[in-house]
Amino acid sequence: LGGANIAVRSVMPTLQALTNEFELLGVASRSSDKAKSLSSQFGIKGFQSYEALLDQPGLNAVYIPLPNSLHNEWVIKSLEKGIHVLCEKSLGCSLTEVEEMNRLAKEKNLVLVENFQFRFHSQLIYIKNVMDSGVLGELRCIRSSFGFPPFPSKENIRYQYSLGGGALFDAGAYPLKLTQVLFPFHEWRVVAANVNIDHDLDVDIWGGAYLKQKTGPLFAEVAFGFDHFYQCSLELWGSKGKLVANRIFTSPLGYEPKIELSTSSGTEEVTLPADDHFKNMLGHFYKLVKGEEGRNDEYVQNVNQARLLEELKHKANE
Repeated sequence: LGGANIAVRSVMPTLQALTNEFELLGVASRSSDKAKSLSSQFGIKGFQSYEALLDQPGLNAVYIPLPNSLHNEWVIKSLEKGIHVLCEKSLGCSLTEVEEMNRLAKEKNLVLVENFQFRFHSQLIYIKNVMDSGVLGELRCIRSSFGFPPFPSKENIRYQYSLGGGALFDAGAYPLKLTQVLFPFHEWRVVAANVNIDHDLDVDIWGGAYLKQKTGPLFAEVAFGFDHFYQCSLELWGSKGKLVANRIFTSPLGYEPKIELSTSSGTEEVTLPADDHFKNMLGHFYKLVKGEEGRNDEYVQNVNQARLLEELKHKANE
């Protein structure tokens, strides 16, 4: 549902490669030229309206990479037609929107997944194993950053307030999600935050937050932005060691992630195997569609992510 770059570059080719799990029926765009172009490129049907695609017989699931402000409308319309949904982050522009979508998905027993493909990269398994091994000792602090240089054009949807733009929904969502993925999803609250607004564009450009566990000693520091030297990092600092990962969110196909592990014995750089987190993510979605196990966990994640985004905005406004 839409011809965004991430769909064309990564998701649609992967769907077509997973021939045992998926059949890519078609692509919809409000631009007739784009619909025709993508139809030709992928050898599938092109639809010049989103409604026309959703009305296709036999459609089981839809991928929605539209601008954030359109997610609520088209997720709701898809769910109302009995269609499972994989939606790009951020799932909604408010906690209320996400709760509405979640409620409908539960009522209809449909899958609703917010797409953070980094969740399914094998480097996270390695990192969790290190955490469990005790080599870091007792964890004291989690730090995560995701930021990059400005986009070439101010017409980019990420700079458009009306389309749900801004650095928090686009970049800040990642370190917030990572904090929850590494630790139980219900344990975190935002206790301080800073968000900097470009008043000409009326969107947030950079910011950060300090999170604490609701029950437990850990705290997390997250930072994000659109006008930064590139960062895509995770740091786990413990009583006996430290782990650093520098491509935690965006390890591309064929890239071998490097993990830096430091203890009193010295620093070791571990090179991990390349992985395809888009393939893994779509495999996860397929399993959810085929059976009910795991759907409720996605509902919980959806709401907790939206709650933390909203808490961060409120704390920044204070």
